[in-house]
Amino acid sequence: MSVSSEILREEKIYGGGDEFYLVLCRESGRAPYPGMYRYILTLVMNGEFLFDFRTNTYEYSPTVPLEAEKTAFLKFDEWAENLREFPSDFVEHLLIKKERIKKMYAGHKRDSPDVVIIQGSPRPDGNCSIFAGWASKTAKSLGKIPAVIYLDDLNIHSCIGCYQCYNYGFCVFRDEMQDIISYVHGASLVVICSPVYTNTVPGGLKICMDRFQAYHAKRTLLHSKNNPKGILLAVAGREGDFNFKCLISVTDSFMANVGIKKSGQILVDNIDEIRDLRNVTGLKAEVEEALRSALDISRL
Repeated sequence: MSVSSEILREEKIYGGGDEFYLVLCRESGRAPYPGMYRYILTLVMNGEFLFDFRTNTYEYSPTVPLEAEKTAFLKFDEWAENLREFPSDFVEHLLIKKERIKKMYAGHKRDSPDVVIIQGSPRPDGNCSIFAGWASKTAKSLGKIPAVIYLDDLNIHSCIGCYQCYNYGFCVFRDEMQDIISYVHGASLVVICSPVYTNTVPGGLKICMDRFQAYHAKRTLLHSKNNPKGILLAVAGREGDFNFKCLISVTDSFMANVGIKKSGQILVDNIDEIRDLRNVTGLKAEVEEALRSALDISRL
């Protein structure tokens, strides 16, 4: 999709011995949503970029009395007035804000894993934990760096559908989801371990998937080319493959949304009767082979 940008308003302002240039643009074509436009207000000081404000049409729900374009024009008027009346104070305010935002989104410097294993079950010692353990040990045996993420141990806020991630490519919430997204961004393989809860994924896993909307936004804005492979490992209490129908649909949609190329799945039903995955003959070897295949590592 081609990106188009239209200048809606621009103005040069002189204050405190400096030259300021304000320009407001409307941009379309970066997001795969009908009618989504980004409004970008940019402030240039003495020929160099200083700060910008961004908003988009999807941020505003039907009951909100404002809309994106009106908000952008109001912000333009506010900045112009501040630059004319209090140029030095306003620039200092923006620089402080810029530094604070930079620190917020700097992230944590950690070793990036090759294989990200998302343990979606809230039970730390259940069958999905066994799946995760097998996947982790296999990754290590293949010379890869695994990271097992136990979602129930983490503080992850649910997505509120604000769409502000489509302004800068980051979520407004700063929690442990930041590390998960960072891990997936650099991984070559993502393994999802999930039980069937009420015919779908557990709530914690669904919250995690929803929060990946920020990653989807970042990939869209930056045209990211990273596409790790994905494997689904799932268990269901009742007998029959039909029990996985909704879970598969949810996980497949998640992978497609964030650019993960699904390479396989292993489904184990009737777990209420089996009780322990380790009782299933050949299952561990099947998991090992699934990872080996996804990582394109042949047996010696």
